[in-house]
Amino acid sequence: MKVVGKKYDKQHLFILKTITFAVLWLSVNSYSQEKRIEKITFSGVKKTKKHVLRRILSSKENNVLDSIVLKNDMTRLKRLPAISNAYFKASCSDNKCNVVVTVEENFTIIPEINFHKTINQKLAYRIGVGEYNFLGRNIVLGGFYQYNGFDSYGVNFRAPTLFSAKWGLALNHQNWTSEEPLYFESESANYKYQNISYEALALYQHDFKHQFQFGINFFKEKYNYLNGSTSSNVPTELNVDKKLLKLIYTFDNLDYNYQYINGFKNEFHGQYVTSENEYQNDFLIFWNDLFYFKRLGNKGNWANRLRVGLSSNDNTPFAPFTLDNNLNLRGVGILVDRGTGSIVLNTEYRYTLYEKKWFVLQGNVFTDVGTWRKPGGALSDFVDSDNVRMYSGIGLRFINKKIFNAVFRIDYGHGLTKNASKGFVFGIGQYF
Repeated sequence: MKVVGKKYDKQHLFILKTITFAVLWLSVNSYSQEKRIEKITFSGVKKTKKHVLRRILSSKENNVLDSIVLKNDMTRLKRLPAISNAYFKASCSDNKCNVVVTVEENFTIIPEINFHKTINQKLAYRIGVGEYNFLGRNIVLGGFYQYNGFDSYGVNFRAPTLFSAKWGLALNHQNWTSEEPLYFESESANYKYQNISYEALALYQHDFKHQFQFGINFFKEKYNYLNGSTSSNVPTELNVDKKLLKLIYTFDNLDYNYQYINGFKNEFHGQYVTSENEYQNDFLIFWNDLFYFKRLGNKGNWANRLRVGLSSNDNTPFAPFTLDNNLNLRGVGILVDRGTGSIVLNTEYRYTLYEKKWFVLQGNVFTDVGTWRKPGGALSDFVDSDNVRMYSGIGLRFINKKIFNAVFRIDYGHGLTKNASKGFVFGIGQYF
C-alpha cells in the first residue's frame, strides 16, 4: 500500500506540474500574440498641441490595442471645443500597430454679439469674445461686456487638463448689474441688482464618463429699490457679502456627429450659500439636469432635458429659481416669477432642412412645460394648476459646422395654459 501510495503521489505531482507548465506556456504565448500599439500619430492637427491630445487619450504607446478604448478616445476628442470630428485607423504587422488619429479642428476664437430686451422692454446688448483653444492647449479664455441700462462685465479661464489628463482649474470673475423684479405678497417691485463674484474651481475627470468640479465663490450682492410696491418686510437696500461652496458632478455618455447628438448625460449642481443678514438665511440649493438625445433617421434628432431643483424653502422675495425665457420656458417672458423649487421638461425634435459643406439650416418643434414651488410653499405646489406653465412652438437654427458652438437660434413660443404670453427668443448655441 505504501508503494502504491508513493507511485500515486508521484503521478499526481507529475500531472500537476504538466498542467501548470501548460497554463504558463499558454499565458506567455497569448501575451506575445496580443497586438500592441507601437506608435500613435496625428493627422489634421493645425493649432492644437499634439502632446495635449496625446495626454487626453487613454490609449498609449506600448499598450495593448483595444478598439473599444480607441473608440471612446475619439468620442472624448469630439467633446473638445477645438475638435469637430475625430476618427482612427490602425495598421498592424507582427502584432505591432501604428495608430493614426485624424481630427478636424474647429475655429475657436468666437466673438459674441447679442441683443435682448430688459424687463422694462428696453433694448440691451452684450459683446464679448472667447478663445476655446487658447495657445492650442485646450484652455478656454474669454470675457464680455454688457449694457442693459447698467454696465456689466466678466472674465473666465478654464483649463481642464492644466495639471494632468485628470486635473484642471477654472477661475471666474464677474461684475453683473441688472434690473430685476422681486415678488412678495402678490405684489412686485423692481430693484437694481449687482453681483460681484470671484470663483475658483478644481476640475477632476475620474474617467471617460465621470467628471467633478468643486470649489468656492466669494461674492457681494447689492439690491437697491427702483420702483413698484414696497413692504416693511422687504428692504429697499441690501448689501451683503456671501460665500458659496459648489459641487458639480457630470455623467457624460454623449456622442457627437457635427449637429447631431446621441446618448445620455446627467449633470448635478449642489451649492451651499452662507450670508449674514436678517432677510436672507444660509441656504442649500441643488438642481439636476437629465439629458437624452436620440438620432431619428438620417436628418432627425430628438432632444430632451428634465430639470429638477430645490432650495431651502424660505418665504423670501429673493427665491433663487426664476421663470424666464432664456432659461426654461420659451415665450414666457423675462423673469416673470420666482420660486424655491422647479421642475421643467424641455423636449424638441430637430430636423436638418438644408446642409451644404460647412452650413446647416435646422428646424425644430418644441414643447416646454414647467411648474414651481412658491417661496415658503409646499411640495403640493408642483401639482397646483396655477403654478404649471406649458409653451409650444417652432424655431430655426443657423449652424456653422467648422466653428465651435456657432449656432444662432430663434424660437417662437406660444403659451397653452391660462393667462399665458407668447414671444420670440433669440440666442447663441442650442437651447439645451
